[in-house]
Amino acid sequence: MGSSELLIVLDRDGSTPLQQQVCDQITALVRAGQLRPGDSVPASRELAQQLDVSRTVVTRAYELLRANNVITARRGSGTKVAPQAAAPPQRPTPKAAFAPQPPRATDGSSALWQPWEPPPTHHPSTALDFRHGTPALAEFPVARWRQSLHDAYGRADVAALGYGPAEGSPTLRTEIATLVRQSRALDASPDHIMVTSGATQALDILVRMLVGPGDVVVIEDPSHTVLRQVFGCSQASVVPVPVDEQGLRVGDIDACVRAHGHDPARVKLVYVTPSHQFPTGVILSEGRRRGLLHWAYEHGAVVLEDDYHNEFTFTGERLPALAAERHRDTVVYVGSFSKTLFPALRIGYAVLPQPLVQPFLGIKWITDRLTPTVAQDALADFISTGAYARHISRMTRLYRQRRSRLLEALYEHFGAEVRISGEAAGLHVLVTLTGARGIPEERIAEVAAGHGVRIYPASGYFVQDPPAEPTFLMGYAALPAPRITRGVDLLADAVREATGGASACR
Repeated sequence: MGSSELLIVLDRDGSTPLQQQVCDQITALVRAGQLRPGDSVPASRELAQQLDVSRTVVTRAYELLRANNVITARRGSGTKVAPQAAAPPQRPTPKAAFAPQPPRATDGSSALWQPWEPPPTHHPSTALDFRHGTPALAEFPVARWRQSLHDAYGRADVAALGYGPAEGSPTLRTEIATLVRQSRALDASPDHIMVTSGATQALDILVRMLVGPGDVVVIEDPSHTVLRQVFGCSQASVVPVPVDEQGLRVGDIDACVRAHGHDPARVKLVYVTPSHQFPTGVILSEGRRRGLLHWAYEHGAVVLEDDYHNEFTFTGERLPALAAERHRDTVVYVGSFSKTLFPALRIGYAVLPQPLVQPFLGIKWITDRLTPTVAQDALADFISTGAYARHISRMTRLYRQRRSRLLEALYEHFGAEVRISGEAAGLHVLVTLTGARGIPEERIAEVAAGHGVRIYPASGYFVQDPPAEPTFLMGYAALPAPRITRGVDLLADAVREATGGASACR
């Protein structure tokens, strides 16, 4: 360390001798890793000058340190931290359950916390990437959006540029109220609508607000990894309940909770994606909807309805939001503009029952004070001028075309050896390759990547009973029809290679 100063502060009025203080503080620096084995320490004369003490104080401290094998002193090489000096204590690592995990093809540890998740889209644009959850960003009307931003900043006064209301822009909340009333039959006052930084913040606030130690959160199985980590960071226990072709198996909630060693009376939150279950794409049936609302009311639980893909529906079956039912203050509705506009906008919202408005607002204020009000006013302008509705209409037509091309191509190549679910809505389908049974998903994904195609294994989203046959999430929103055709061509080649030609791919 040469002539560098050591961070030593002496208590000259204390009862501990100065040489002992110097010894103790250098030892502490070594243990903290600020001085490491092999580092030089100042010569006794130099340190004495730095601390404004007699040289004798420092030489006695160094004698104590040498006796304790903290430092070594050799003629010609100076005084250094000993090679065997105490290593810095290891900080406890966070529980892997709650730490975001890097992308991986498979995960051999707990499926509940570390399933596979697509990495950010940093790969070349030439890749035939069937990543789910990515809208057709190339089709977004940037010029029209820029006009809304320009107008919003032109209207912005001092208040708009300062700390605005934590609940969000009043104009945007009014527009959201109109949107959910018209498209989801959800009649909500703007006073019950909170604007958030994406849907994820709304989930986080609700967990903080509603659950504590010993409580239980029920999630769908399979389900999205992000929400599992949000819920897993709470002090509650997370219990997965299976999904079938009618959605969440409401009648199994009590048994699943008890099987995990908990009392169903401790369930405080039930998370569902009723309009397009993630990742299966099934729609929660009428009977299950009624059953869930009754169950939640009887147990004093809150149902968290994540309506993440509600705008894009391709069949005649389009049910109102669960929150539009007579739910007796048991349902919180969460939505986002990430899929309809673009993810970087980071604007979501929660529609709350009256009793939850003030508690939610209190936590929202603590966590970030506000979401960017001017951008919210720009979004309100984009909606009120009809640009949003035109964009949704255009995207729905585009996505219907791309979805049809994907389904046609899959059936052309795989015929009876493919099973597809979730095609009624949303921006992805769940594709099961029944003819490749016994071939690991990661093997097919690896071979497909070698052919220039990215597909995403689905088993990691299942806590229990993963698919018996290789199953993948395939998003189609961001791929033009010709590239979808080419991608499925190459996927068929990859499956044929991975199965050794055993599959009857056409």
